[in-house]
Amino acid sequence: MKCLLIASESAEVLFHWTDPEYQQHVQEQYGASQEEGQGLPAFEDSISTLFAPIIISCSTMVDRLGDSYTSFTTENNHIYVLHQFDECLYIAVNGDGEEGEDDLRRKTYVMKKMIEVLFGMVTLSSYLLRKELRPQDTDQRARLWKHLQSLLETYSHLRENDQSFLVEAVERLIHPTLCEQCIEFLERRLVQQLNSSVERAGEEVLHAFILVHTKLLAFYSSRTASTLNTSDLLTLIIMAQNMYPSNVDHDDPGPEDVESTSGSGPESFYTPEPSPTDRDSSSSEEKPVRGSTPVFEFVDPDIQMAEDSLQTLEVPPPDPSTPHRVFLEVSLKEGLYPMMPHSMYCLPLWPGITLVLLTKVPTSAVAMSVYKFLEAFAKLEKRLSEGQEGSAATRGQPTIHDVRTKLDKFIKALGPSEIQSAQLQNVWTEFKNRAFTRGGPGFNRDLIPWCKNMKTQLCGIYRQCFLIESGPTDIPRRLSPGLQERAQTMVQEKLMDWKDFLLVKSKRNITMVSYLEDFPGLIHFICVDRSSGQMIAPSLSITERATSELGKGPVAQFIKRKVWNLVSTTRHYLQKGYSTVTLRDGDFYFCYFLWFENETGFKLEAGDIPVLPDDSAPIGMLAWDYYSRKLLRYYSKNHQGEVVKCYELLTVHLGVIPTEIILQHCRQLASKLWEPSRNPLL
Repeated sequence: MKCLLIASESAEVLFHWTDPEYQQHVQEQYGASQEEGQGLPAFEDSISTLFAPIIISCSTMVDRLGDSYTSFTTENNHIYVLHQFDECLYIAVNGDGEEGEDDLRRKTYVMKKMIEVLFGMVTLSSYLLRKELRPQDTDQRARLWKHLQSLLETYSHLRENDQSFLVEAVERLIHPTLCEQCIEFLERRLVQQLNSSVERAGEEVLHAFILVHTKLLAFYSSRTASTLNTSDLLTLIIMAQNMYPSNVDHDDPGPEDVESTSGSGPESFYTPEPSPTDRDSSSSEEKPVRGSTPVFEFVDPDIQMAEDSLQTLEVPPPDPSTPHRVFLEVSLKEGLYPMMPHSMYCLPLWPGITLVLLTKVPTSAVAMSVYKFLEAFAKLEKRLSEGQEGSAATRGQPTIHDVRTKLDKFIKALGPSEIQSAQLQNVWTEFKNRAFTRGGPGFNRDLIPWCKNMKTQLCGIYRQCFLIESGPTDIPRRLSPGLQERAQTMVQEKLMDWKDFLLVKSKRNITMVSYLEDFPGLIHFICVDRSSGQMIAPSLSITERATSELGKGPVAQFIKRKVWNLVSTTRHYLQKGYSTVTLRDGDFYFCYFLWFENETGFKLEAGDIPVLPDDSAPIGMLAWDYYSRKLLRYYSKNHQGEVVKCYELLTVHLGVIPTEIILQHCRQLASKLWEPSRNPLL
């Protein structure tokens, strides 16, 4: 019983996702109200009718009271969480008790992040975003909504099954030798060859990384590239998983295969049974991969006929050689530029192993200019709204006169041929007549609507340049299919002898075996470096197939639930300003620590951390980087000129272990995990 809806202020549905139970609930509710002889209404109409009173009520409260709902619970225990992002209202619903308010709020913020990565600065114009989310063409709308629904389902699956998405940090494969070899290969052979090829059509590879399921084997950024932040990297991993879902039963070799796998090295004595994190077979159908072996199955003819008829209703998969346009944050000397256009190439090497390339598009300078102009008009609008007029409204850097000169040049460079450019020229001319002409109104509140109009027109130029698909006569601006195939082949040849080992290693990255001797009574731990956005944790086996130190499926599943609940509990306390939590739960003792260190590894004294309101953005690094944007900035105020790093440690011990021993374990474990000699790439 789950649902997520995005609606406009006029109660128009811009996007919806429901699970089968909620869809059935809605259809039963509106089917019963239909007169005899009439068919069921379209599901989108039913959803719109169901949520219209809530949407209108929210709009009325904002208009009359300047306030609105953040959440409410109905008599049948359905939880509704609402959040207004500009003129779009996000509503997340749960009716089966599996999600609380925090989970639903996190889901809405993650959905907003996905939309920002897919649509970039168009999200800064509510008018244009409504047009993008709800295209007039119904087939195009169906494809878009299905893609967004699939991304949301992929995220939900990963968050429920993958520890890295539970704590929202990237997990690396721990094999220093192979990782270093792959990074060197990406730098000296792959990226260098791609960027020197005439088939790259003006694009430049900035980042290249290899994923094994959701874990990072190797990551390389060119010298001209900005650092890829954790939020964007996690989003790209979700997109890669959505394109090529992990199917453990088919992706991973059996134990007998791994025993003969070359390169398994000193880790081959670990039990190499994978711990599946795959979805059910219906949602993780294999994508065809070059050189992959087909899997033949005997299926009941009636079932096959039903499946074939269902598949005719599905949207066909996109051409793998066609890149995805993504909009990512770029940090340069001149400043921070959010939502800059990149092309994402996701090349499957084998099932479960993927090469991802991120390229800089040739016209990215246009996006930087648009962002600078948007920022200038947003600042002007804010000052005018606060009642500042005349010279007080135009102060600051850059001045409005500098903006005027640069924007004139920008419009001239665009040329008058495009309709969007002509519209921008007209609005800009009217703005100048009102603001700069002697005897004109000048800079006062009457200029606010024209600031908004200018922002809409600039977002329109951005949309025209980076979102509207090129016509058939245009030259394709992407790496050629042949170049992509060569890149794919090069990495396959490099990893051919390692692929089986890597697939098993991704499921048993590190195990508790190597920690039990030093830390008797320790059951599980998660350690996160929030400064780099990376984490390390033993694998959790949760199926009957896999046997680990935790035993078989049910025991591991029980521990897994405890760990997931612990993370939720610690986030609640962190939101209230607590950096240390210890609690006993039955036979277990849980600990959570957050601390700061300087660049040399010296632990800094604990200070106060900010207390957040209940309806604040969720703590994490995916939807919003709480640690770098809030916590580290807050703490660093008292450590000016010093590099401050932030770490978290969660541990689960047996309850019979004395408290002083547990605390001693936590101190020793924290220092041991981040020893350079142990995990040099972390």
